[in-house]
This record gives sequence, structure tokens and C-alpha cells, in this order.
Amino acid sequence: MNEMMNQSVTAVSGIGEETAKQLQGLKIYTVNDLIEHFPYRYEDYKVKDLHEVKHEERVTVIGKVQSEPSIRYFGKKKNRLSFRLLVNQILVTVTFFNRAFLKSQITVGTELTITGKWDQHRMTITGSELKKGQEERDQTIVPIYSVSGKLTTKSLRKYIYQALTQYREGIVDLIPDQIRTNYKLPSKKEALSRLHFPPSPESLKHARRRMVYEEFLLFQLKMQAFRKANRERTNGRVLNIQEAEIESFIKKLPFPLTNAQRRVVTEIIKDMESPYRMNRLLQGDVGSGKTIVAAICMYAVIKAGYQAALMVPTEILAEQHVQSLKAIFEPLDITVELLSGSVKGKKRQEKLTALEMGELSLVVGTHALIQEDVRFCNLGLVITDEQHRFGVEQRRVLRDKGENPDVLFMTATPIPRTLAISAFGDMDVSIIDEMPAGRKVIETYWAKPDMLERVLDFIDKELQKGRQAYVICPLIEESEKLDVQNAIDVHMILNQHYKGEWKVGLMHGRLHATEKEAVMDAFSKNETQILVSTTVVEVGVNVPNATVMVIYDAERFGLAQLHQLRGRVGRGQEQSYCILLADPKSEVGKERMKIMTETNDGFVLSERDLELRGPGDFFGAKQSGLPDFKIADVVHDYRALEVARQDAVKLIQSTDFWESQEYETLRNYIEEQGVLNGEKID
Repeated sequence: MNEMMNQSVTAVSGIGEETAKQLQGLKIYTVNDLIEHFPYRYEDYKVKDLHEVKHEERVTVIGKVQSEPSIRYFGKKKNRLSFRLLVNQILVTVTFFNRAFLKSQITVGTELTITGKWDQHRMTITGSELKKGQEERDQTIVPIYSVSGKLTTKSLRKYIYQALTQYREGIVDLIPDQIRTNYKLPSKKEALSRLHFPPSPESLKHARRRMVYEEFLLFQLKMQAFRKANRERTNGRVLNIQEAEIESFIKKLPFPLTNAQRRVVTEIIKDMESPYRMNRLLQGDVGSGKTIVAAICMYAVIKAGYQAALMVPTEILAEQHVQSLKAIFEPLDITVELLSGSVKGKKRQEKLTALEMGELSLVVGTHALIQEDVRFCNLGLVITDEQHRFGVEQRRVLRDKGENPDVLFMTATPIPRTLAISAFGDMDVSIIDEMPAGRKVIETYWAKPDMLERVLDFIDKELQKGRQAYVICPLIEESEKLDVQNAIDVHMILNQHYKGEWKVGLMHGRLHATEKEAVMDAFSKNETQILVSTTVVEVGVNVPNATVMVIYDAERFGLAQLHQLRGRVGRGQEQSYCILLADPKSEVGKERMKIMTETNDGFVLSERDLELRGPGDFFGAKQSGLPDFKIADVVHDYRALEVARQDAVKLIQSTDFWESQEYETLRNYIEEQGVLNGEKID
């Protein structure tokens, strides 16, 4: 960055130490920070014809007062001031709340400029501003900034104007002229000026488009440069994979692979045969068959003479994987072992020794796999299931257990493409977008809590057919803060309702591993017919006989989690059902329930979830890897994100980018970010 722009904000005329301290509360430290503190919205003060204004739109009108203002008082200090205004032959009522002091400015025949919210049905304007006469502003589009403390939007605008006046010439344009010409983008100087002081809606639109593209391009260039550096720095192992042997293994499986599974297996095998270390994300909807893809890849690695490790977030899931993998591998004399917190003492030591000596080829485990005393002889493939449950550091520790092993991340939480290319831009992405044949679509219904009796009768009918049911609750115990059903109470209610006719199990995160195992084992064997549980069953639990999923207080879950929970049923041949017990008060909550009943496609749901929740809440914790963009929005600006990514890939792969004078500024930017050593990306 230009040194001029990196100066303290006190270099701007009119900003002293006191104001600088206030600006620090907005994370504004330098001249550049001030200039790039963008408005979060704009107020439009252009006078409009009411015939063109939409219902509930903000509007500015000029008209003549037709009636004396009346004031109605209510409550202790509340009042409503109303009068009639003639606007271009349209008679409207103007109302101001708690602004009785305006009465002296309002007399019949006076011309006023009013700004407020237009109610087309009642022909009223709820006013926010009143000016005498025809007040046309120099700037009709006024930016509104986030401010704190003593700072106001007005004072902040003054400081930004001064900074732009003083340091305009120090603004460096990172986007090369050729790209700017191709996309008809204004210069950075023009764009910044128009964003803060827009002369027209059109110029504001172009200025924002330019800055959005720049933010995305710089981020994607970092991603692609990091990826290139990593590939070149870390030589992988060229595995000698016998394709005929893999094909023979696939033919022995009890079911045929889908076309999507075959495509993904081919992509992964190709990676493992290349001289570069694999860094791939495998996405697949609930029940799409990721586990069998992982098994084929682990078989390929083991046959090539290496070890494979599968890390999963919970002990329940680890045990499920061990069972299913044993069924596949034990007939082939390949031992599958579990390494988790509950494996202790002599048993654990025997497994650790076998791993270190190379006698054990395949291990499945939880965080226990990354403990210091776990050593591999020849680790060739690391697979992390539900990878978003692990932090970046945890994933790195497991990867470092071997000498540049291939790495495959798996997730059953479909990630919208816009987030995948942002958060995982340094990875290759494979998608299983086809479900195995014969899977019946799970029927999903939204029921209000007062329909509970009908829901319980429905469960009873399914259980009479020999089926089983899950009942999911958000919390374990009663909470004064949240009025939600809890697992312990629901367990008691169901026991009373069914009067011992059906056995009801209880599962939650506070049970010890052995207790959880016993509860799940009883449910798997149909010794208990109903399992009341918290979201601990969200991932990986596989009971094909379960056909009903009831979710209490469903509005408290995001779409992605609801979809994960729904995926616990529908795993057998029988028709399955998901019932959402919910009484959402917000429009977003109602929309979630509606979407869940309309589609079973996890990728469609993930896109809708992203629209409803925004990128910041989609992943939850900061481990998502998503940057804090100043102006760009990965949801609304997804087309610009796609274009920026394609451009970044082309640039990083071209010789011109690394040698031509034209790209020197961009090269310098990437070098400053420290991604070329392949060790970090922010």
C-alpha cells in the first residue's frame, strides 16, 4: 500500500487525537481505513411522483399544507402530529410521531418538502424529515455510515471528504488498465469518490461494482497464489494404483455405484496418482454415498502400500464407520481399528504400536487421532469427515502425522457454490449430486405444537408396522432463558403417553461414551422403538428401520441442520417422514418451515439458507475461512465472485502475470500478503 495512505488518520486536516480515538472504535486507524469506511446504505432525497412510488417505499415530496395540524397525545411522552398535504393534485395525510414541536412550521398554504414512508393503501406518509419550501439538495443520494460514540454521519462525511481532497493522488489502482477497460470499470479514485458522494444512482452502481470486483479479485488471487505455492512446495506421493484391482473391488460391493460416485472416485484417484499432494473437498448430500467413495480411496491407498486415517467429530459416528468399513474390508484381510477417547490402557497401546510398526493399515478415530503419541509408519491418505466440525489447526496436525499425505475433506452439509469458492478456494471440489437408486423421498410436514396428539398417534401407527422413530429436542434440560422443549421432559412425556407399549430411549451429549453406545445399540437392535435425543444424532447415525423424525421447536434450527436431522430417516426401503413441530413468530422462521416441506435437495436448501441467514451465520464459528469483505456480499454479488475467481485462476496460471510490468502492483500486493510461501492465508 502507498505510504501516504498508510499514515495515521490524524494526518487528515481537522482530525485530532480525540477524534482519532473515536475513529478507532470503528477500526479506522489510517487514511486508507477512513477512505474505505463505506456507507452501509443510502437515503434517496430525490423528489418523486407519487404515482411511481411503491407501497412502503421511502419518498421525498413537495406539497402545500391543506389543513391545520392536529396533535394527539397518548402515553406519558408520546404524541402524533397530523395534517393534510396536496402533492400534485393528490391529497395525502402526513403524520409525525413525537415531533409536536413542528406544529409552528405547519400553516395552511405553506409549501413543504416532506421525506418519509409512503403507505399507498391509506394514502399517508409517515414523516421522518420536514423542510420549508422547495428544498432541492446538492446531493440527493446521501450515504449513511455506521458510527459510534460522539461521531455522527455528518462529521464522518466531512472527514472522508477532507481525506479524499488531501490524498486523492495517493490512491493506488490495483486493477490493471486492460481489465478495467474490458469490464468498463471506473478508476479507483473515481469509484471511491462516487461511493461517498454519488452524483446519481447510475454512477453509484458502477462505483460499487468496481469495488466489489476488486475485493473479490484480490481475495481470489490470494487463494490461487496460495494454492499454486502449496502445490509446488509440497510434493505428494505418486501412488502406484492398480486400476484393475480397484475395479474388481468395486464389482464386489453389494450395490452398483452411481455415475456421480464413479466420477468422484476417478477425480480422487487421479489426484493420488499425481506428483502433487491432494487437497480436495468432497461434498455430498445426506445419504449420497460418501462413505463408500472414501472406502474405495482407502482401499486404493492400502493396496499401494500406505496407511489411511479417517477422522470424524463424534464417537458415535466413529463407531458407525468402523462397523460399516469392517463389513467391507475384513473379508479382504484388511483390519479396521477404532481410536477414540474411550479406547484406553493396554488396548490403546496395542493399536498405537501396530500403527507405528505399519501392521495396521486403516484407523478410524475422533480427535484422539491427533494426540502426540499417535504415530504412523507410512500415512498416505487422511480423510476428515464433517470437516467443518474441526478447526484448521486440528486438521493440520493430522495431516502432519505423515510426509505430505493426500488429504480429502468430506461434508454432508451442502455448501453453496458461492461459499465453497470463497472459503475453500484453495481446494479442488468434488460433488456427489446424485442419490442411489431406490431411495424414496422423505415426506416432510410442518405441524403446530397443538397438533402434538395427532403426531404421537402417527408415530404409534408407524411403530405398529415394526418401524422406529426419532424425536429431537434443542436442549437437554429446562432453561429459563429459552422456552423450548427439552429431551428429559419429552422422554418423560412420551413414556407416560405410550404407557409402556413402546420403549423410549434417551440420548444426549452429557452421557458417557459407554452409555451413549448402549443407548444407540438398543435403538439399532429395535430394543427401544423411540429415541429421544438432542442433535448429537445429527451426523452419521444409521438405523434403516427408523422411518419417522419428529423435531421439536424446529424454528430454532437452521435449514442445513434440519436437513441433516431429516437425513437420519429414509435409509431403508420403507417410506419415511419428517415432522417439524414449530410455531415460528418471525417471517424468516415461517419461510424456513415452508422451504423444508418443499424440497429434499440439500444444495437447494443450502442456497436458501444462505439467503436467509447470510454468510456470517452459515458456518457459525470463525473457522469458516470467510473473509470480512468491506463492501462485497458473497450472496448478492455471487456473479462478480464467479468472474473474479475465473480471472484470478487465469492470471495466476499465466506467465505474463509473473513477468509483465502491467501486473507489478498486483504481484507486490500478493507478496505483501505472505501467501507465496504456501504457509498462510488470511
